[in-house]
Amino acid sequence: MAEKIVVKNLYKVFGSDPALAMKMLKEGQGKDHIFQQTGMVTGVINANFHVNEGEIFVLMGLSGSGKSTLIRLLNRLVEPTHGQIMVGGHDVATMSNKALVELRRKDLAMVFQSFALLPHLSVLSNTAFGLEVAGVGRKDRELRAMEVLDQVGLRAFAHKYPAELSGGMQQRVGLARALAVDPSLMLMDEAFSALDPLKRTEMQELLLKLQSEQQRTIVFVSHDLDEAFHIGDRIAIMEGGRIVQIGTPDEILRNPCDAYVRAFFKGVDVQKYLVAKDVARTDATLVIRPTTDISADFARAIERLREMRRNYAFVVADDGALQGTVSIDSMLLSLQTGGDLMAHALLDGIGSVHESLSLRDLIGRIVKNPHPLPVVNNAGRYLGAVTQTILLKKMVEEETAYE
Repeated sequence: MAEKIVVKNLYKVFGSDPALAMKMLKEGQGKDHIFQQTGMVTGVINANFHVNEGEIFVLMGLSGSGKSTLIRLLNRLVEPTHGQIMVGGHDVATMSNKALVELRRKDLAMVFQSFALLPHLSVLSNTAFGLEVAGVGRKDRELRAMEVLDQVGLRAFAHKYPAELSGGMQQRVGLARALAVDPSLMLMDEAFSALDPLKRTEMQELLLKLQSEQQRTIVFVSHDLDEAFHIGDRIAIMEGGRIVQIGTPDEILRNPCDAYVRAFFKGVDVQKYLVAKDVARTDATLVIRPTTDISADFARAIERLREMRRNYAFVVADDGALQGTVSIDSMLLSLQTGGDLMAHALLDGIGSVHESLSLRDLIGRIVKNPHPLPVVNNAGRYLGAVTQTILLKKMVEEETAYE
């Protein structure tokens, strides 16, 4: 996967003598000590990460952790003290002001928490503002603005003014303005945090819908765990100006690197982030790999199931694709009737569940089934099984893990 952003050894020091603060950092002195001795604030310390093309990369952390400073370094709204910021193969940290302005106008957009709409301009003119600055003619820019307003559901409000809109609608205008220049990279700093929970959820869903259609690269700052887990492909957690862990939501949830990251989940209902693939186990249900001798396959499987005191097994092809579910009774019946195809023993009405099925929906499925449920990925390949016992054990494990 191609990398859209590559950040190496990035630092930001706020103060009169950044070189002194950099020297103290390299000597191993902490940011609190540096502030006490010099009055300078180290906002970002040795950040190293990459963002893939088409990815939503979320920066998370407590207030003062450096996440808003870091996102502003990416487009040089904040000037870096040291380090490299490669965007599309070009170093933003060293590019000329002319090149930076060109990048901001044509390929990089930012959405702020405060909406930042111009109150004297209509929704249409606000949306087209970036295109106007870039020198696009009125007819073309308004045509493009109407196109993106349609995407965010505000075409009917094009001639209204910001004061006539709700907060959620104003943020849609902010998003439309960013989209109007058709950027390959979008920076979103706490973009939805000023909205009420319902509007925030609506904007998250809109963002995901647009992302599925347009596949832009997005760096998104958030302090909200639910939001980060919902929209983020990967998450970087920051503390004291440093990035302490990067991973997918599942990786961070399963393997927090230290007590700080683990504290994010304290008091949180972790179970609501679990999906079927998190619960599935490969050692609980027998898997049959069909050979050319189906009768022998059935005989071995029946014997093994009786040893395990189980009744059901899954049939899985050599490429990992799930073919179906069989039982001792269905295999015995197939043998008695001379069936020589595995399909003869497959049970009707027993489907699989997708790996992304939420725990809540999985519970609804499993309580209605006496048999194990196979879990598959997008390609239909078998990942493991879920039973009532497996599900209950997993829920107990998760409840105790974050106490």
